[in-house]
Amino acid sequence: MRVDKFLKVSRIIKRRTVAQEFCSAQKVKINGKIAKAGDRVQVGDLLTIQFGMRIVEFRVVELRDSSTKDNAAAMYEEVIQ
Repeated sequence: MRVDKFLKVSRIIKRRTVAQEFCSAQKVKINGKIAKAGDRVQVGDLLTIQFGMRIVEFRVVELRDSSTKDNAAAMYEEVIQ
């Protein structure tokens, strides 16, 4: 699954265009490498996202084409540093 779509479906970022802008601004990394919007994510990958001055890490647990509000959080787990 594309990283921009994963961020939108998992509701980490609310809109896919915003997720694409984050990738274009080099604020998203997959396993430590800067990600483009079209890069693929797989189960087990570590996503690092910079929200302003805050950096948050997520581990991909599950991939789905669509999700509801209740089960979107099951697609990832936040990694505590």
